[in-house]
Amino acid sequence: MTTQPSSVSADAVALHRALFTLDSHIDIPWPDRNDAFEDTADRRVDLPKMQKGGMSAGCFVAYIAQAAIDREGHAQAQQQCLAMLDAIGRMQGTHNGVSARVCSTVADMRAAFDEGVLVVVPAVENGYGMGDDPALLRQFRAKGARYVTLTHNGHNALADAAIHRPSLGDAPQCHHGLSALGREAIAEMNRLGIVVDVSHSSKQTMLQAVQVSATPVVASHSCVRTLCDHPRNLDDEQLDALKESGGVIQITAMPAFLKPKPEEGKRQGFVADLVDHIDYVVRRLGPEYVGISSDFDGGGALEDWQNATQGVNITSELMRRGYDKSEIAAFWDENFLRVLEKAEQVAEQSRIA
Repeated sequence: MTTQPSSVSADAVALHRALFTLDSHIDIPWPDRNDAFEDTADRRVDLPKMQKGGMSAGCFVAYIAQAAIDREGHAQAQQQCLAMLDAIGRMQGTHNGVSARVCSTVADMRAAFDEGVLVVVPAVENGYGMGDDPALLRQFRAKGARYVTLTHNGHNALADAAIHRPSLGDAPQCHHGLSALGREAIAEMNRLGIVVDVSHSSKQTMLQAVQVSATPVVASHSCVRTLCDHPRNLDDEQLDALKESGGVIQITAMPAFLKPKPEEGKRQGFVADLVDHIDYVVRRLGPEYVGISSDFDGGGALEDWQNATQGVNITSELMRRGYDKSEIAAFWDENFLRVLEKAEQVAEQSRIA
């Protein structure tokens, strides 16, 4: 597989390999194939590709598809979510010349990076994975989970989603944002040091989550609605609320979220399109509130960011546009890690109290 185009400079490669580069949203195959340490033909992210491409860290998610909001649906979602977190937890050790470690604190992540060890960060995509029982969140945290995405496509017991699912019986709105259970879940996440992820949430849900959460929220894989009018993207009011919370939007490599569909032909997304969205957030909010995600193996990919070997293309484009090393470091890890660290601090304070 191609590692980088010839237009990438030696300076860009050197900077990319020196930085702590973190991709905040990566899916895993399910059922588990136990192949994370293999250079696979069909995974966009495996640990050898990360090593080859100078990608330091990835948030690997236990993605739970939305299904029926009933006892049976919840029980199945809970069981699958815990099993997927266990599979992510096995993505560590040294195999095939690659070393990786599952890290559940920012200090652990930085220590692993300093040792030249790849960083695996577990997370949960869709609060449906806890069913209607906030006690599951403690098990998620015990298995290393650092964020929980409140919804996926389709409303759940916690909150309304940006995209409702008539096939599941959804009306456009169910809770008008967060349910009482959703508010309880956010309070428990704050106590545990789990970050609230508002990607996939409806606008009402997102704005309410910012108000309810005692810690900054993250949009782990979203883009800017002003540049591409898609319900999964955040509009200016949401971006401003995100900044007010101290949170971060992780611009993602999903062509449908990056640019409008052309009248003819296939929509193609490029690294330049992703960086256009970073530029917009920097102009509106400042460089402290934006980061980078791929949504690889969950539908994300660009023509020139096809897999984890090609992340240098983003660093190269950021340099081309005049961003300096400190700003590029902020986009690749520091802004996102700041949010994780704040969640850890609030959880520690609640334990002391």
